[in-house]
Amino acid sequence: MRVSGDTLTFLGTGDAMGVPRVYCDCEVCTEARNTGVNRRLRSSVMVECGEASFMIDCGPDWRFMMEGLGKRKMRDMLITHAHFDHIGGLPEWSDACRWLGEKGRLYAPADVLEQIVRQYPWLPRQMEMTAVDDGITLGGWEISCWKVNHGKNGYSYAYRLQKGEYTWVYNSDSINLSPAEKEPLKGLDLLVLGTSFVHETAIFESRSVYDMKEAAQLLSEVNPRQTIYTHMSHDVDVRKELPLSEGVSVAMTGMTVDLSK
Repeated sequence: MRVSGDTLTFLGTGDAMGVPRVYCDCEVCTEARNTGVNRRLRSSVMVECGEASFMIDCGPDWRFMMEGLGKRKMRDMLITHAHFDHIGGLPEWSDACRWLGEKGRLYAPADVLEQIVRQYPWLPRQMEMTAVDDGITLGGWEISCWKVNHGKNGYSYAYRLQKGEYTWVYNSDSINLSPAEKEPLKGLDLLVLGTSFVHETAIFESRSVYDMKEAAQLLSEVNPRQTIYTHMSHDVDVRKELPLSEGVSVAMTGMTVDLSK
């Protein structure tokens, strides 16, 4: 049985600083300010499953994303890790839940929930927090997670989602995955993968996310049917030809993907 009607929408496709970067007058940042093709909010996606929906990650641009969607509430949220570009919108979400009188439902691995509460100790008053280490079901999707190497930034989590015959992974922040960390990336219909640069020249020990050249090598090993790159910095100019393998595309803000094809 194939999934029917479920969609994935890219609300933000940028790295931790977004595009344009406030200090930068490079060609990409200038274009992002003037015409907006390369304008990127911090990475986040929404999954819609009939009447149900949920988001993955809630960065500091969450309010702008909700306004763009014309939505006044979001009930369910998955979090990949407790870095600001992935949780900076939680206080605003919490405030929305308070005024709506409806608790949000926040899902993340137990250690990520602990980090979130240390940073925002008032959040549990406005939301139910559920650890997902042993898996969870949202919108009919069977969801599992595993820890992935985040380079100099420690670790993040990736999510593998399955419904019927369709399986996809959201892995926005990782680099240099071990064989064990790559294993859940095999046999996918879709891989959403973070690639901050086309080719990052910083010393490897200082880095935290794949670049597109390294990602191509990863894809040759795990062989997903379709791949979409996200979490892109101002190094990536989507107006230009990029070194993309067959079956690979880059995420654009507002882009919607049918989770059945």
